[in-house]
Amino acid sequence: MSTTPERRPRPDGANAGPTTDRRALLRGAVAASAALSLPVAGAAPAFALSGRPRAGWGVQAGDVTTSSGLVWVRSDRPARMVVETSATDSFRRSRRSYGPLLGPDTDHTGTTALRGLPSGEEIHYRVLLADPDDPRRVGEPVYGTFRTAPHRRRQDVRFLWSGDIAGQGWGINPDIGGYRVYEEMRRLDPDFFLCSGDTIYADGVIEPSVRLPDGRVWRNVTTEEKSRVAQSLDEFRGNFRYNLLDENVRRFNAQVPTVAQWDDHEVRNNWYPGQILDDPRYAVKDVDVLARRAMRAFAEYFPVSTLPAVGGGGTGRGNGIGRGGRMHRVVRHGPLLDVFVLDMRSYRNANSPGRQADDEQGILGAEQLAWLKRELLRSRAVWKVIAADMPIGLVVPDGSTDFEAIAQGDPGAPLGRELQIADLLRFVKHRRITGTLWLTADVHYTSAQHYAPERAAFGDFAPFWEFVSGPLAAGGFPANALDATFGPERVFVRAPERANVSPMESPQYFGEVQIDGGSGELTVRLRAEGGTVLFTKVLQPGRVGQ
Repeated sequence: MSTTPERRPRPDGANAGPTTDRRALLRGAVAASAALSLPVAGAAPAFALSGRPRAGWGVQAGDVTTSSGLVWVRSDRPARMVVETSATDSFRRSRRSYGPLLGPDTDHTGTTALRGLPSGEEIHYRVLLADPDDPRRVGEPVYGTFRTAPHRRRQDVRFLWSGDIAGQGWGINPDIGGYRVYEEMRRLDPDFFLCSGDTIYADGVIEPSVRLPDGRVWRNVTTEEKSRVAQSLDEFRGNFRYNLLDENVRRFNAQVPTVAQWDDHEVRNNWYPGQILDDPRYAVKDVDVLARRAMRAFAEYFPVSTLPAVGGGGTGRGNGIGRGGRMHRVVRHGPLLDVFVLDMRSYRNANSPGRQADDEQGILGAEQLAWLKRELLRSRAVWKVIAADMPIGLVVPDGSTDFEAIAQGDPGAPLGRELQIADLLRFVKHRRITGTLWLTADVHYTSAQHYAPERAAFGDFAPFWEFVSGPLAAGGFPANALDATFGPERVFVRAPERANVSPMESPQYFGEVQIDGGSGELTVRLRAEGGTVLFTKVLQPGRVGQ
């Protein structure tokens, strides 16, 4: 088995960490923690004002390719963003990139694109914040690292995925060390992290404390923005800032780049374009208005290559994000891997019983479906990960009669949103597109489903796998029922027996994917917080279906 130069071989993937401590990362973590330490329950942090800009919220990188990456920062005041990169943590030979002016229009956040980077190498970076009126007044630098994707197959690729953060009232608990699963993921030293949606819970209030069924008390760090559902732009921004209060998250962000997508809770539970709310908590009833604000805040707080940091864009029936950017994109990670990030929110039709015999819009919209087919067809990567924010064959209800995802509990021929997925699966089979697998989160447990035409009501597709993992910091829920339309078999599942089990009562879950640079073999591991590998599946490259 070949290995990347930066890490030891991991024959079984269990309990393996980085080969060396990253001095640059430690410096950055110390600087970030000094500026923003984890507060006690019931209190939000306060910045001590000084004469120079400060980046107390840490740094993060995103959408890293063989030669490029995005770097993000937030300042405590207006500042000019400058990023220096180097092959070593000494920064003796560094390259400087000038970023945007950070001001109130973006909540003092900003992203700088780094291009012309060497492939398959460790990139050390530091972010400097300069006073816009006096460039000589520069704040303390904040450090980070990431690895660019390899342009040759001999290097392994390894990434993690999960989702669902700060959900169901379970926030940052200082008694258990905050979001400690992030530290566990950081120690695995992946090339990147795929965040599969529900990056925040804008509709989820964080109370100072919650009493558990066994009598223990869960304590939360609280903020003003998390004391109510998010409706204004500032309230959505405050939800994204909340997770950055956790030092585990900031350390993770400084070392591991993220490929981020959204699902429903970035706006509101089970939302769809055109929805008018019947919810007394909301003064703003038009979901499209809320979605525009949420997407703007998302673009400000995550480095995403297809989203602008300023401006609204419009969500609405059939037009997705609208002007100014889109969530769906391909992140190309060298010859071994392309990641197809889907947006199953902005283009979908209304949630319904899902029994219609004709449904062109579906969950992706005609435009996004055409894009996905086109990009899958032109992909030359050995493996094509379809990053879906919702599962295919798991029945996810919305109320007593409607359905939230694709499946609607009817085991027969495709109906409703299933028609669009059937079209896509048929396309993949007939165009002999190899190496596809689906990754998702959403349902707050972990499982592996194998889909096969001989078990299905609709059989015109090649077999494929769907892997589910989550949550990272939210309530656990029982396993959903399966819909037989595409012939899923639940090969593995680990889920609580009751709804909304706290992270103190049940482990959090994340998944790991490793692609061997020599053979092209892909290994999926479903992991539980605490270091346990629950399930492993090895897939071979070059097959139409397996």
